[in-house]
Amino acid sequence: MSTLSELLARHTRLPGAAVGHLQRIVAEWQLLADLAFADLLMWVPVHVAAPSADFLCVAHVRPTTGPTVHPEDVVGTRAADPERRRLRQALLAGSILREEQPCWLLGVPVRREVVPVRLAEQSIAVVGREANLAVPRVPSPLEIAYLGVAADLCQMLADGTFPDADTTPDLHGGPRAGDGLLRVDAQGIVIYASPNALSAYHRMGHAAELRGERLAPLTRTLISDSFDGAEVAQRILGALQGNPSTRIEAEAAGATMLFRALPLRPRAAPAGALVLIRDVTELRSRDRALLSKDATIREIHHRVKNNLQTVAALLRLQARRTANVEARQALQESVRRVASIAMVHETLSMSLDERVDIDEVVDKVLAMVAEVSGQESRVVVRREGAFGTLAAELATPLVMVLTELVQNALEHAFEPGRCGEVVLSAERSAGSLEVTVSDDGRGLPADFSLARAERLGLQIVRTLVGSELRGSLDLQRGQPRGTVAVLSLPLALRR
Repeated sequence: MSTLSELLARHTRLPGAAVGHLQRIVAEWQLLADLAFADLLMWVPVHVAAPSADFLCVAHVRPTTGPTVHPEDVVGTRAADPERRRLRQALLAGSILREEQPCWLLGVPVRREVVPVRLAEQSIAVVGREANLAVPRVPSPLEIAYLGVAADLCQMLADGTFPDADTTPDLHGGPRAGDGLLRVDAQGIVIYASPNALSAYHRMGHAAELRGERLAPLTRTLISDSFDGAEVAQRILGALQGNPSTRIEAEAAGATMLFRALPLRPRAAPAGALVLIRDVTELRSRDRALLSKDATIREIHHRVKNNLQTVAALLRLQARRTANVEARQALQESVRRVASIAMVHETLSMSLDERVDIDEVVDKVLAMVAEVSGQESRVVVRREGAFGTLAAELATPLVMVLTELVQNALEHAFEPGRCGEVVLSAERSAGSLEVTVSDDGRGLPADFSLARAERLGLQIVRTLVGSELRGSLDLQRGQPRGTVAVLSLPLALRR
């Protein structure tokens, strides 16, 4: 399915300002659909200059407060007669058109209304408001309040004053109509508070009725922090003066609330403000618990890294004091292996999601391995391709395997002092990772077998590839010379 921007670019010649305004409407209109108990469909004229303009539906939102009119997808469809004529009439007149009698759509009674979208004294689109009337009900005070606010916002949509161009909409986590709604009049006095809004204010410490209270000063006295209280009150007063605001969070009596205030000014006449409130106490409590857990995990990785570095330093010190060449070489290899694991934990200590940037770790390990081997050969080690990020459970064994393969190539592929190159290349797809370690050295012995190899490094590689990475490893002769090690491992979720 094409996005709103793609549909507008393909089928219209709207300027950037108009496209931006329609995108702001779509970012806000779930609130409007819930208040109106109706589906909202955005129609744009495909050929404005044509005598019978064709209209394309570029966006559609369904209400969460009532049944939908269109269970099927209508984005990308063209308007049919007589709907096309009504859309064109609303676009040219610049005023809202309402049908007095419901119509029938797929056996369902539907009340329709078309609202022109105005920007800079020009109508650029039309929003269809379609309410499902299949379930008759007696309007409650909540429904009456919702519909009243929806009518004001629709008129502001036709006036070109909603949504405001200078306010960034809350795309995620902002208060919704069902979370808690208060309507205040032009003097800032509450004339309606939904049950959820009453519950939120009761949790903030206000046990009395809200209706008839001046909302801004009342809210200011309830909020624990005086600066936050003053800011919330100022945003409510600003909405009464015509200034919309984004969400703001504040604490009161141990509860955490999200506030948002929107001005209601149909036809530029002050009609009060809409104040939305959402109780996010439990959500913030979980957030704090997760942050504490993440901080603890990162601290553990940091301490493990420090301990591994201490172990590596002790092994390095022991290697310097050992006269036996084989023992010193074994200790140096242990230092390298411990250091490579420490690098993974160092990366995890700075990660927020237990994932490792393998490219960063591999580059550090290659530099370390090349530095250790630099005294014995003049071999260049480089990386091609990108590994991306991997889960911590894969990162440690993968880095160890790659370290062993590169070290094995540096130790056994080249004569001392000879120039050469070791290339580590990665190719990643959605479900697998293939890594190749190739060199241009002397190649494998004629009787070489990976399964029968007795060197500790290759034994470690076989064990990790089979048990930890659940992948496969193949060592083969390079062309025209050298050795190629191909490591393949799946990246699917593991149990």
